[in-house]
Amino acid sequence: MDDYNLDEKQKMILSLLQENSLITNNDLSKQVGLSASACLGRTKKLFESGIIKQYAIVIDHFKIGYNILTLTFETLSPHNREMADTFVRKVNEIPQIIECHNITGNWDYCLKIVGKDMDDYRNFVLDILLEIPGVEKIETQIVLKSEKNSFPPVL
Repeated sequence: MDDYNLDEKQKMILSLLQENSLITNNDLSKQVGLSASACLGRTKKLFESGIIKQYAIVIDHFKIGYNILTLTFETLSPHNREMADTFVRKVNEIPQIIECHNITGNWDYCLKIVGKDMDDYRNFVLDILLEIPGVEKIETQIVLKSEKNSFPPVL
């Protein structure tokens, strides 16, 4: 399903699910203006086509003891597909790394990482992050406050 071919009902379903992924199908269908079965069918198609990647909850990391949030930039060496694949595979095994982005510019990757405190984050860098094969250089930016966390708008 091409995202340019989304009809208005599909866009409404996506927007409402982004606001509240726990909404019941009955409530969703009423807000969208479809029967419950038609709404469920459209939602399943959005999921099966990969437009809906997963249903998830967003946790406030501070409230569960992760008091440090960082954006950590990495450069890999050597620069090749095998090293990049190895790096990404290792990153996906580490739960403290909550996002990984391959980026342009002076760095190869930007990781969003949570830590319990500065000592925990320091130990994470020394014991885990720098042990990933190919990590040549890192730079950490500590997030002081997140001013906006949202999802992309449905076009």
